[in-house]
Amino acid sequence: MSDTSKAIPVFESEAEERSFWEKTDSVAHIDWSRAKRVAMPNLKPSTQTISLRLPQHLLDAVKTAANARDVPYQSLIKIWLQEKVGGK
Repeated sequence: MSDTSKAIPVFESEAEERSFWEKTDSVAHIDWSRAKRVAMPNLKPSTQTISLRLPQHLLDAVKTAANARDVPYQSLIKIWLQEKVGGK
């Protein structure tokens, strides 16, 4: 950090730190000119397995649509859910 940077406070919890950084510009606290790029190629979003019962005709239609797009049907279901719900 440069001599002009403000000290980063000590936080009692992650929630307190998150709240601080949501309201605070990091430029005053961190010398970003010395930052280095980091590659994290093995990071994957956490997933959870679920069981979903679908009528056979609906599953067949999903599989047909997935086959036409040359993607696995479970991936297509995830894509459609993501588009409908919105988000990351």
